[in-house]
Amino acid sequence: MSKISVVVPVYNVEKYLKRCVDSIVQQTMQDIEIILVDDGSKDNSGLICDECAKKDERIIVIHKENGGLSSARNVGIEVAKAPYIAFVDSDDYIDKDMYEKLYKDITSEMADVAMCGLCHCYEGKEIEKKSVIERGCINDEQAIKMVLEGNKATVSAINKLYKIGLFDKVKYPVGKLTEDAFVIVELLMQTKKIVYTTEEMYYYVHRKGSITTSGFKKKDLNVLEAYLKNYKLIKENYPDIIDVAKMRYMWAHFYVLDKMMLSANGVDKEIENKIISGLKKNYKFIIKDPRFNKSRKIAMTLLMINRKLYKMCVVMNKKEYVD
Repeated sequence: MSKISVVVPVYNVEKYLKRCVDSIVQQTMQDIEIILVDDGSKDNSGLICDECAKKDERIIVIHKENGGLSSARNVGIEVAKAPYIAFVDSDDYIDKDMYEKLYKDITSEMADVAMCGLCHCYEGKEIEKKSVIERGCINDEQAIKMVLEGNKATVSAINKLYKIGLFDKVKYPVGKLTEDAFVIVELLMQTKKIVYTTEEMYYYVHRKGSITTSGFKKKDLNVLEAYLKNYKLIKENYPDIIDVAKMRYMWAHFYVLDKMMLSANGVDKEIENKIISGLKKNYKFIIKDPRFNKSRKIAMTLLMINRKLYKMCVVMNKKEYVD
């Protein structure tokens, strides 16, 4: 039996897919199964998956009708046979020893989850990685706080190794964006011990036209839904870190509002007004919270005066606010 199942949802990524799969196939830890879930691709991605499977018996290919990232992940989870599971997005890639290191961490520490750092890569720009590496073991509450703060860890599924049993009762929400945010707190609530390193071993590629770089859509409101859900879970189960949950919920407001402000399409003014109202009601909290940087606090102050001033600030700081 393989030690790790790696699930890769695939949809219209023929340009990036081989790089992604090669980075998994070439892992120093060879005792893995690789599950490529072709989610109804319209380009040559499905054919590339089949070609990869012919070259490596560890690769399993599933072809299905398009159902979105969550649907593809859920199918992969159902097929996975290893005691540990990981996810890689098909336009990203990983260091050759990522799974060897994470497996060593999770087994030696008898942990439920192992996490590593995530390196953001922008097309046409040089890759910059953090030089300082921190490692440690934490409990469920500390892990939830860490991923919501987003400095040493992220809510993303992709830079983690999980005990597969964590997904017995948790599934990714089909039809939703920010699917990771919907489930990360529920997953970590089941854990007792999490091991982490800030070493950046996963390369998250930001490409034009990807989910994370597209303009505003109504589905972007899912991010508010996800972090409201997390806020309620944390309020009930981890009241000592409720301020972090509130911070992240306010961050979700900013995320959606900024996309609205930068959108070339018309936006629903009623929704925009509700988001602005939610931020204004929490003005004092935002200004006092050290996790919001100076430019964000300046923008919030401008929003209290006039939304046009806020929009000007967002446009000027586009890369910082939206990427």
